[in-house]
Amino acid sequence: MPEFVPLKKDDTVVYSGIAEIALGTALVVTPKQYRQAIGRIAGLFFTAVFLGNIAQYTKRSNAFGLDTDAKRLTRLFFQSALVAWALNSTSPSKPSKIRP
Repeated sequence: MPEFVPLKKDDTVVYSGIAEIALGTALVVTPKQYRQAIGRIAGLFFTAVFLGNIAQYTKRSNAFGLDTDAKRLTRLFFQSALVAWALNSTSPSKPSKIRP
């Protein structure tokens, strides 16, 4: 967790995890007319969380089973995929494959 976050580190991680799950769910279940807005919100949030993941990697902080540099680095790639999914799956130029 970056030092500039004014909350308790463990609480912030739990709250951000809950928000990630909620936003991911919203990407799947949101009606079509709101999908692009939700995608942008989710993409921005996932990007903000990515900054925390970078801080964890560079400081070699252990948390939630991420106890090696390899695991922390792998998580960075998965977070990048979340950002791309949020933005690409809700792009107005792409038809939705989730719903007709």
